Amino acid sequence: MSEKEDKSSEKEEPKDLETLFDLYARFGDRESDGTITLKNIDKWLKQADLLDKKGGVTHADTAITFSKIVKNKKRMNLDEFQEFVETLANDKKVEPKEFIDKLIATGEPKLSSVTQPITGGAVGRNLRRMTDTKLYTGAHKERFDEEGKGKGKEGRVDIQSDTGYVSGYKKDKKDEEDDKDEDKNKKK
Repeated sequence: MSEKEDKSSEKEEPKDLETLFDLYARFGDRESDGTITLKNIDKWLKQADLLDKKGGVTHADTAITFSKIVKNKKRMNLDEFQEFVETLANDKKVEPKEFIDKLIATGEPKLSSVTQPITGGAVGRNLRRMTDTKLYTGAHKERFDEEGKGKGKEGRVDIQSDTGYVSGYKKDKKDEEDDKDEDKNKKK
């Protein structure tokens, strides 16, 4: 058995509507309780090439059908979803079985339109130079420690000591004696 066959047998795509319904209901939805939102239905239909000009179904079609079935709710369960698919297929004069087969053939939800990091070309080189803290000079260099982590406010603000009335103030002997007297009184 080759490596390709091993990998394909390890990760089987779900072949039943219930399992796929659960996967799409939870995809990107932390609050899912086994019910699916219109947003996730649209993702599923789009991935199955049903929600576009080729498929003949529009976002308006799905929204209208969704609101017919669940009324004022924001989510639908599996039974309501099957009714949704049948209604949508009948409205588009297509066999519901054909819609369901396409949804099952689509498989698990996949990420699409995910931004990839820029690593090559002039943009990649410039971006690397701008984000490499080891290359910073002058005042900008003071904002980061040796490991390249930001120092926070310490790196942005010059903290002055408030030891006198004005910036040129220097303690004289009398002030130093007063400070010593205060320290002695505090210890007693």
